[in-house]
Amino acid sequence: MDKTVQKCCVRGDLQEVMIDSTIVRAHVYEAGYSKEEEGLGRSKGGFTSKIHALVDTLGNPLKFILIGENRNDIIKAEALKEDMKSTTVITDKGYDSKKLHDHLDDKQCKIVIPPRRNRKVQYEYDKHIYIERQSIECFCGKLKHFIRVSSRFDKTKSSYQAFIDFATTLIYLR
Repeated sequence: MDKTVQKCCVRGDLQEVMIDSTIVRAHVYEAGYSKEEEGLGRSKGGFTSKIHALVDTLGNPLKFILIGENRNDIIKAEALKEDMKSTTVITDKGYDSKKLHDHLDDKQCKIVIPPRRNRKVQYEYDKHIYIERQSIECFCGKLKHFIRVSSRFDKTKSSYQAFIDFATTLIYLR
């Protein structure tokens, strides 16, 4: 993320943070660069990109990671949360893993993640706090209101990331 955008986002309400990801379909003609430059992955529906987001309590953006692969959400969760301590982390079932729980416990974070059904040891989570997770879902919806974000027309990952930063700044200023 650009340094100016990061300075705006640092002032967020860090009592609770939420992590989620959203998939964006890319236009067919956006392929052509190397995999590292274009940030596109293949799915049944064609080319896609995945945006991993970290949002504060108020729904303001804090950090983004853009990847091209269609991979599990847990992969980028630690990278999003690496520089924050002693907060409440709210995510969905897609982020439920022992490795992430241990990583967040080491940082003295309160974990609000509903357990997966196939988990051998089911644990309790605060359902009242989990309801607040709707703010990151609303944020992903606001981000996809920008047509250039929702239907990716940029060939390179860097130009698409720049527009995501711009859209994020506009959402933050509203």
